[in-house]
Amino acid sequence: MKLRAPTAAALSSGVPAKLRPHLPRITAFLIVFSVGYSLGIVSSSTRPTPKPSQTVIRPHAAHLTAGLGATTTTGVAASSSNGTTGADYPRSPPHDLFRFRDECAEAVPADAVVRTLLDKLFDGKSPYASFPPEHTAALLHPAAARPRGWGSTGAVFAELIEEVRPDTILELGAFLGASALHMAAVARNLSLSPAILCVDDFRGWPAFRGRFRRDVPAQRHGDALLLPQFMANVVAAGGAERVLPLPFSTASALAALCQWGVYADLIEVDAGHDFHSAWADINLAWAVLRPGGVMFGHDYFTGADDRGVRRAVTLFAKVKGLTVRPHGQHWILSPKPHGDARR
Repeated sequence: MKLRAPTAAALSSGVPAKLRPHLPRITAFLIVFSVGYSLGIVSSSTRPTPKPSQTVIRPHAAHLTAGLGATTTTGVAASSSNGTTGADYPRSPPHDLFRFRDECAEAVPADAVVRTLLDKLFDGKSPYASFPPEHTAALLHPAAARPRGWGSTGAVFAELIEEVRPDTILELGAFLGASALHMAAVARNLSLSPAILCVDDFRGWPAFRGRFRRDVPAQRHGDALLLPQFMANVVAAGGAERVLPLPFSTASALAALCQWGVYADLIEVDAGHDFHSAWADINLAWAVLRPGGVMFGHDYFTGADDRGVRRAVTLFAKVKGLTVRPHGQHWILSPKPHGDARR
């Protein structure tokens, strides 16, 4: 029996009277919608299956992640053009991660370091001259015999100063001067008088004042007053001749030291504690470390561990072929090899 299409009368027999005038229009819409939907399904089924996105494999630093198989976003081992998998050819960090300046200007003689910095940064005058002015002195806390710090008097300082016997010490992250003044005291006991250069922007960090209200002066018109408080502590400890603040960011200060040929024999890294800050500080400071000199720092064992300082130190040691020696909460890198860049 031949099937016949239902007539309009048949279709409208069960439709309320109010909708019957619109029935042809509704029917046409449903037909167009059904055809479009069907074409979409057919079109999608005929497209080639997209390849899963692959992790970019770079050969230049494969040794850094040996043993770590690279996987695609779908969890499948990535393949390179020659058929090797991520397990054979591990993922490497971006190339720019390793692009730091490693050659600096000819070295300024050690006994001319302080004078060079005074000329270039302070118009040839000591920042301690006539310090503090009356309007600043009234805002500061009394100079502390032992300023607030973290691990600032650990045995690592005396051990390294006695071992290296530095002419110049560079400190990244000074806060109120606890570590710098301790190093100055240790050096005096060893009959040494190194220049101690303290790089810090002396701005603190967001909300630090709530934690250290007893140790830092009240802010004044947005000024944290950490620099004058640091300087007051240095003056009270008798260190103004050898402890010099460099009130700039670590990146800008290290770039300037490199450009001017100011090198250090011992460098302490204790500024930013996130991976990116620590990684940049370590790499930039390495350029101004003299061959045979030693770099060390704080916060090797913290809650962040492999997400912060520890990760940066470990990666740097792998890149440079160095060893890392933990020393309490501190880390120490093996001495900088002679012939590493130009000195």
